[in-house]
Amino acid sequence: MTVGSTRKVATKKTAAKKVAAKKAAAKKAAATKTAVKKITAKKTATKKPAATQIATKKPAAKQPVAAESLRTAARKPPGLGGASASQRIDERIAGLGDWRGERLAQIRALIHEVDPDVVEEWKWMGTPVWSHAGMYVLANPHKDKVKLTFFHGAQLDDPDGLFNAGLDGGKWRAIDLREGDRIDTAALARLLRAAIAYNTTHRVAKSRGSRA
Repeated sequence: MTVGSTRKVATKKTAAKKVAAKKAAAKKAAATKTAVKKITAKKTATKKPAATQIATKKPAAKQPVAAESLRTAARKPPGLGGASASQRIDERIAGLGDWRGERLAQIRALIHEVDPDVVEEWKWMGTPVWSHAGMYVLANPHKDKVKLTFFHGAQLDDPDGLFNAGLDGGKWRAIDLREGDRIDTAALARLLRAAIAYNTTHRVAKSRGSRA
C-alpha cells in the first residue's frame, strides 16, 4: 500500500470517529433533556395545591336601641303601656280614688267646656297638660292639694284673684286647691279663656307631644 493510500484510509477513519462522536453527544443531550422534563413533571405533580380561602360571613352587628326609646320606655307608668294621653289622665283620676280625683275631673271637664279644641297631653312622668297653640295649663295632685298651674300666668289679668301660688315668679302662676275649697267656675273659665287668647296672639313654645 502506498503512502497516499494509507493517508486516505486514516482520513476516513478520523471522519467516521467525528460523526460517531457527534451522534453520541446528540443522543446524550436528548437523554438529558428528557430526564429534566420528567423531574419537572414530577415536581409539578407533587406540589400541594394552594389552600382555598373560605369566606366567613360576619354576623350583622346588632343595631343599638335609640337612647330616647329606652328613656321613654323607662318613664311609662306600670299598667298604662302605649295608652293615649287622655287614657292616662283617665287612669290617673281613677287611681287617686279620693277628693283629689274628683277635683281633677271637675277641672278637666271645665277646660273641655271652655276649649273644645284643647289637646290633652301627658308629660313629666305623670302630669296632665292641656294645650292650644302651645301648653297653657297643667294640673298636679299633691298629698294635700291639687295645683293648677298656668304657663304664662304672670302675663294674664286675674281680676278675680284666683292665683294664690307662685306670685313672685316671672312666668308661672298657680292656684292651689285644697279639700273643701270651692271653685269659682265662672272666674276660672274666664282665666282659661285669657290663657288661650294669650297663646294664640303671642309666640309661645310649641309642645313636642306627650311623653310618658
